[in-house]
Amino acid sequence: MVSSTLIATIYVNPMTGNDANAGSRLVPYKTLTRALKAAKTAMIIQLAPGNYSSANGEIFPLIVPAGVMVVGNEATKGQAIVISGSGEYQSESFGLQNITLLLLDNASLMGVTVTNSITKGTGIWIESTAPTLANNSLIKCGREGVFVSGTAKPAILDNIFAENGASGLVMARNSKGEVLRNVVQKNAIGIAISDFAAPLIANNKLSENQTAIALSRDARPVLRQNVIEKSSQGGLLVNGNAIPDLGSTQDPAGNIFRDNSGFDVQNATSAKLVSAGNLLNPVGIKGLVELSATVEDTAKPTSVNTSFADMSGHWAVAFVEVLLNKGLISGFGDGTFKPEAPITRAQYAAVIAKTFELPLKNKYSKFTDIKPDFWAAAAIDRAASMGFISGFPDNTFRPGQNLTKIQAIVSIVNGLQLSGGNPNVLTVYRDRAQIPSYATEAVAIATQKLLVVNYPQTEILDPLRDITRAEVVALIYQALVTSGKQKPIISPYIVNPDVDIPSFTDLKGHWAEGFIRALVSMNLTRGFADGSYQPNQPMTRAQYAALVTAAFNPTAKRSAPEFTDVPKNFWAYKAIQQAAQGGFVGGFNDRTFRPQQNVQRLQVIVSLVNGLSLPAANADVLSGFSDRNSIPDYARTAVATATLQKIIVNYPDTKQIAPTKEATRAEVAAFVYQALVAIGRSPNINSPYIVSPFAVGKE
Repeated sequence: MVSSTLIATIYVNPMTGNDANAGSRLVPYKTLTRALKAAKTAMIIQLAPGNYSSANGEIFPLIVPAGVMVVGNEATKGQAIVISGSGEYQSESFGLQNITLLLLDNASLMGVTVTNSITKGTGIWIESTAPTLANNSLIKCGREGVFVSGTAKPAILDNIFAENGASGLVMARNSKGEVLRNVVQKNAIGIAISDFAAPLIANNKLSENQTAIALSRDARPVLRQNVIEKSSQGGLLVNGNAIPDLGSTQDPAGNIFRDNSGFDVQNATSAKLVSAGNLLNPVGIKGLVELSATVEDTAKPTSVNTSFADMSGHWAVAFVEVLLNKGLISGFGDGTFKPEAPITRAQYAAVIAKTFELPLKNKYSKFTDIKPDFWAAAAIDRAASMGFISGFPDNTFRPGQNLTKIQAIVSIVNGLQLSGGNPNVLTVYRDRAQIPSYATEAVAIATQKLLVVNYPQTEILDPLRDITRAEVVALIYQALVTSGKQKPIISPYIVNPDVDIPSFTDLKGHWAEGFIRALVSMNLTRGFADGSYQPNQPMTRAQYAALVTAAFNPTAKRSAPEFTDVPKNFWAYKAIQQAAQGGFVGGFNDRTFRPQQNVQRLQVIVSLVNGLSLPAANADVLSGFSDRNSIPDYARTAVATATLQKIIVNYPDTKQIAPTKEATRAEVAAFVYQALVAIGRSPNINSPYIVSPFAVGKE
């Protein structure tokens, strides 16, 4: 899993080392304590077999700094590399604790055995950080193997949790993260989830625990494809206000409950749980549990047979087998698929050309380095004509160059002409700073469309790395799912963004709060970096064009001029062009658009009526506006139409239309949301400031 190439490595050997040494391979340190003091970000500490204990000079708790990787032997799950001990740690959320290790942000612990034998001892403590814990053994701790708290989002992968006194793993407070492919065996409680914790628990095997999984308080875990068996007291116990995600009609959970004493699932809450796509014995169900039917064959299992010698058990085997059976990909003559090998631009074009049947709409100049007799010439031509690929500024294609992950994602988004990305979803990636600025919108779109598949950690995009053959197959398969050409495959590595709607520091109690939050929930608008929305600030014409394009995705009704003051590299160029072609916005007589000019209330109203082609209304409905005479003659029908459709929202006086007033961000949000209601795309919001045509006409 870890390569030390170009990364500094510190070596530790408790049997032959000395802390006065240099920490090199030939003259290692004796203690992990000494190595951690010398470690810096992006450094590996390589542990030799032996006991890392107080008797050998370790000082507990051991704190693994941010970005540091502590590595033993992953192949043996840390057998013979034993970190054993306990020290006091003052937890921000749980007070004084006795722990062996504390993992800071982006730290990694791989291939070691950890034990803390004191009565209330915890092996590893993770608090409000996002470390990786992989291929370790957490055994015989007095209380639990791992405790996760605060806002932590760890990746807990392929570990063994065995014979711990209270729990193998505890997740509490507001923690999330992923718990994947672990073996949890012979613990009092296998996995305990409490408070508001909401992790993904997938593909784990929980066996011979007293209780396999226990939920309490407001826990909201997602449980997928776990095997829960041979529990002496019961499988899944749900207490308090906890609500586990046990699947739905369209998303079967695939958990297997078998041979559990007492119960498979016990719901001790007053709320009904829904179980969809789980293997359960109805006799083993206690409490309110509804067994929901699933859509037949909506998902394929990830455990599939394969003809490739190197794909058995591989994370991408299900994706590969489908495309192989369709003749879209192939392996090599030696019977392998080589899933981790890179893919060249020419090879990628060949797969794209086979996979997608789209109109050849993109005209391009022939690439100077692609000869007619080149093996992939026809495929490159087809992929470029469909809009999936392009060349370089010197008009070359560079067919032998490896494709990067970010290039592949942008290619699929462009080729399928996908839209509707919310930049907020990029927060799911810990390495989002590496995403090139030109690609942020495409990555946001791909993430929301569930195109991105990241192994082994969904939070690591690694955008600039060469993409592997397995990753290309998974990306293309997800594109086919998005296009309705394939049915979903359940995989814990598909990035499923869970971005909370911002609370905004300046919206509480605002008259437009409901409209704004509704648009935010649909990823149509967002606030500012300081946590505010600034509802009372004006909105520019460029910002308005971007909003209506996102909200209505207008189709072209007319040609749009190239506005002289909107260059092609302007951030809203595409949105302005689409909004203009769709009839929502127009320019001025001097061929300018004036993108930085603030938009007026009347302009917004007329724009929405024209862009949505709403049926004209009689101007008589304007009689209720006290300032109706300020409405220009050219706009009176449009304002009447908007009034009849309940698009107009006037604050604080519903009888004041104020047509020439600059529209605030709040007012534009309210108008756009009401337009969505008018065309049947959003539910009604109760607000005393929505103008009723009947009330208007009564003056």
